[in-house]
Amino acid sequence: MSGAVIRLIEVGDAETLADLVFSNADFLAPFEPARSADWATPRRQRLAIAALLDQSDAVPFVILDDAGRVAGRITLSSIQRGVAQSAALGYWVDRQHNGQGLATAAVAASVAYAFDVLDLHRVDAATLVHNLRSQRVLEKNGFQRIGLSPAYLEIAGRRQDHILFTRVR
Repeated sequence: MSGAVIRLIEVGDAETLADLVFSNADFLAPFEPARSADWATPRRQRLAIAALLDQSDAVPFVILDDAGRVAGRITLSSIQRGVAQSAALGYWVDRQHNGQGLATAAVAASVAYAFDVLDLHRVDAATLVHNLRSQRVLEKNGFQRIGLSPAYLEIAGRRQDHILFTRVR
């Protein structure tokens, strides 16, 4: 990987993200919450980006490929200050970029941002039990498995178990 792997998201990314969400709908559906029919439209992506940018407890990024094109999203969310100094990490990468190390590099860059810029102590992540690729991405980035959380999140229309991971500075 050469150059930047992530950058802060902008409202102007809405059209590109809408195209990616649309072209990856079947690929992402098993790993994401059920979405409304208009989720893959520029208007809906603009609204979602604006809402994320308004949150004081989230830092959303786009993931960039080697040519600097948007190839996915990664977000530090649920940022807690005080005694916790922690955040949750979530991400997805375009199907065409899977298996090329892009997610691994984006997670590394996001964790560096969390520790070096936000001065956090801990980053948590969760994967579906069967999402072995994402588990490998997290483990390559020094995340440790900390357990199984039954019915943790509603993904693909139903509550599903997740494996929890953490990375401590």
